[in-house]
Amino acid sequence: MEKKDNSLNFHQMELDDRILKAIAKLGWISPTLIQEKAIPLILDKKDVLIQARTGSGKTAAVLIPIIQKILNSKSSLAEQRTSAIVLSPSKLLCHQTTKVLTDLTIKCSKIIKFVNLTAKTQTTAQKHTLSQNPDIIIATPARMLSHMKQKNINVKESLEMFVLDEADLLFSLGFKDELKEILENYLPNTYQSALVSATLSDEVMDLKKIVLHNAVTLKLEEPELPPITQLTHYHILAEEQEKAAILFTMFKLFLVKGKCIIFVNKVDKCYKLKLFLDQFKIRSLVLNSELPANARCHAVNEYNRGAYDIIIASDEKTLVKPGESAKSKVKDDADYGVSRGIDFRCVSNVINFDFPLDVNSYIHRAGRTARGNNEGNVLSFVSTKEQDIMEAVEEHLAASYTNGNTQIIKRHEFKLEDVEPFKYRANDAWFAVTKNAIKEARLKEIKKEICNSEKLKTFFENSPREMQVIRHDAPLSIIRSQEHLSEVPDYIVPKPLKNIVGIVTKKRKHYTPKTKPNPKTKSQTNNALSFEKIDYGKKRRKI
Repeated sequence: MEKKDNSLNFHQMELDDRILKAIAKLGWISPTLIQEKAIPLILDKKDVLIQARTGSGKTAAVLIPIIQKILNSKSSLAEQRTSAIVLSPSKLLCHQTTKVLTDLTIKCSKIIKFVNLTAKTQTTAQKHTLSQNPDIIIATPARMLSHMKQKNINVKESLEMFVLDEADLLFSLGFKDELKEILENYLPNTYQSALVSATLSDEVMDLKKIVLHNAVTLKLEEPELPPITQLTHYHILAEEQEKAAILFTMFKLFLVKGKCIIFVNKVDKCYKLKLFLDQFKIRSLVLNSELPANARCHAVNEYNRGAYDIIIASDEKTLVKPGESAKSKVKDDADYGVSRGIDFRCVSNVINFDFPLDVNSYIHRAGRTARGNNEGNVLSFVSTKEQDIMEAVEEHLAASYTNGNTQIIKRHEFKLEDVEPFKYRANDAWFAVTKNAIKEARLKEIKKEICNSEKLKTFFENSPREMQVIRHDAPLSIIRSQEHLSEVPDYIVPKPLKNIVGIVTKKRKHYTPKTKPNPKTKSQTNNALSFEKIDYGKKRRKI
């Protein structure tokens, strides 16, 4: 949605100069539509229910006025106290909220104190931090309730702002009882509240009745995804064996530029794809939703800081066993997959190696790119059996964007027959990744997590032999590294692409037979060393 000329800018919202400087450092030129509407309302002490799509700036829309209100109160308060609580449904979302808060308070970090209770710190250290009454506390409902029961947190007299982030997930992930207990027993009678959600589900409306009072509902009339001028959708018709060849070709010929997220439908496929790309020296990392939250946070941080440009992930739906609900699976871990929720920075491309299983999954995957005012692309590989799902997605998007008059998911003009030599290389590398190789890659990651586990640290100190066994356990299956695969021979690059900067090519090595130079004539010596002037017929007659 385009902003009108009379829209508010950040400097017109009566924000502190320190906040404006932090916003400028982040490169935010103007507020998003939801920020423009929500910030003045929260500063005016209104309860708000914010519903907007992923990437619309909802988190900052709540944190900016919280920081402003705390700065305003610092001049009159004589003692430090906790003024705001932000609850999120997962450790990863708590980590992302902390990152945004860190960026927004960079110019007033000595004044505003906050703590993330899901961070990797010991309980005693957290207890000490909480005793100093930080201005803002970020946590999951379960962790917050645990500290409140231990009397490490007491906000009965000080709380001014209570925020529920991703409110549509809090009930569905099993936090209903914890939330009710917090609301009934540990909060003051009056405080300002904000519910932030991507959807207005029945659970959110139930929360609204419990938490909000005379609330203003901000439901932006906008499409589920950015406009097609900002987010472009492409598809390539390809069967399973062709997908790997196309992906390899695109990366090696720099047809895909910028940071990428590759989505597949199974965790094992994540590792198969990574091991496939490794053979061509294409660096990537796997975001395994089955690993602990700390490991996933580390993977996201490595990607966001630019250590890797490619991350491979799977949807959480594929992790659910038959007969087991997605709700129960996610509740056990209090975290979830990456099609929604996790904040990936500067993503230029989303590649659906496996097409999503339904329309909602496609929308959430596509929402990882084109965030804020940035542009992005979604490229989907579609097999014959996946075309029906793509048609359903196309129909849904067309109705959202253009009332069904324009094709949204355009066909990418990629001709695999033009890069047939790449296909041979890719097929060999793809079939080289066996089930045993995938198993070893997963075991290696699990062993790494075991060795780095804080909970097992004491055990390994008392049993060093166990640590040695884990570290020196030899792998059963190793994919042989072939150095020549990292380079693209010049003769297999299509002529129109040979001048693209960045393609590492290698000239074909011509075989020159060894001949003894004739000392009699210099011309004969030169002819003998020339590949084109050798008389092979005479050689055959001698043999």
